[in-house]
Amino acid sequence: MESPIVYRTVQVDGLSIFYREAGPKDAPTILLLHGLPSSSRMFQPLLTRLSDNFHLVAPDYPGFGHSDWPDPKHFDYTFDHIASVMTDFAQVLGLSHYTLYMQDYGGPVGFRMAFAHSDRVRALIVQDAVAHNEGLGANWAARRAFWADRPANEAALRTNLLSLATTKTRHLGDDPNTELYDPDLWTDEYAFLSAPGQAQIQSDLFYDYRTNVEAYPKWQLWMQKTHPELLVLWGKHDLSFDLGEPERYRKDVPKAEVHVLDAGHFALDTKADEIAVLVRQFMSALHP
Repeated sequence: MESPIVYRTVQVDGLSIFYREAGPKDAPTILLLHGLPSSSRMFQPLLTRLSDNFHLVAPDYPGFGHSDWPDPKHFDYTFDHIASVMTDFAQVLGLSHYTLYMQDYGGPVGFRMAFAHSDRVRALIVQDAVAHNEGLGANWAARRAFWADRPANEAALRTNLLSLATTKTRHLGDDPNTELYDPDLWTDEYAFLSAPGQAQIQSDLFYDYRTNVEAYPKWQLWMQKTHPELLVLWGKHDLSFDLGEPERYRKDVPKAEVHVLDAGHFALDTKADEIAVLVRQFMSALHP
C-alpha cells in the first residue's frame, strides 16, 4: 500500500533544509538529487509511485525550493559546499546507505558525495546528468565564455540560463509532443528564478560549474575502478546535453543499464510511469 508523502524541514549546518519523504524507513533508501532550476518537487511523481517498497528522500539544496536561501555574501554557492550540506543532511536523517538518483545538478552534487563516501552509496541512478566534457552540447558556448571571463559575460549568461524562454526549452527540448507538458512546470520555475536574490545565487553557482568539468576525469576514473551499480536514464529530446552521453557512461561501466526514453531533459515530466518501472526493477535486483 502506498505510504503518504510528508514534507519536512531539518536543521543542517545552520540552515533549514526542506525535504520530501515517503516509504518505510527500513526499506532500501533512494536519495533524490534535483536539477536546475527545479527542486525536490520534480521527484513528486516517483514518490507517489515507489513508496510501497522503497524509502525515498528528496531534499531542496540551499538556495532552491523551500530550503533557506542564504545571502551569497555569507554562503559560498559552490558544488563542493552543496555536496557537503547534502552529505550532512543524509547523516542528520540517519541515512547510512543509499542509492543516489542524480538529475542535472544532482550529478555534480552526487558524484562528489559518492567520491568522498563510496561506502555509503549502494548504486547510482543518472537521469540527464553529465560526467564527460563531450556531454555538454553546443548551447554551452556562452556558458564556457562566462567561465573564462565572468564580468564580460555575466549579463549574457543570465539571459542564456535564467530566461523564461530557456526555462521552457529546458523542459520541451525538441519533443514534438508539446501537449504532454504542463506549462506550470516552467512558469513556476521561472517565478522561482525571478525571486529577489536568485539571479546572484544561480550565477554564483553556475560560475562554479566549471569545477565540475575539471572533475569529470576524476569521476570517470572512479567509475572505471569501482564499477558501481549504475542505471542511466536519458531523454532523447534533451537539448541541454549531448545525446551521446549515456553511452559514455557505458564505456566507463560496461555493465551499466542504459535506457534512452522518448522524453526531454526532465524525463519525469512525461515518462514517470516508465521510469518508475525501470527504477523498481533496478532496485529490486539490488535488494532481492
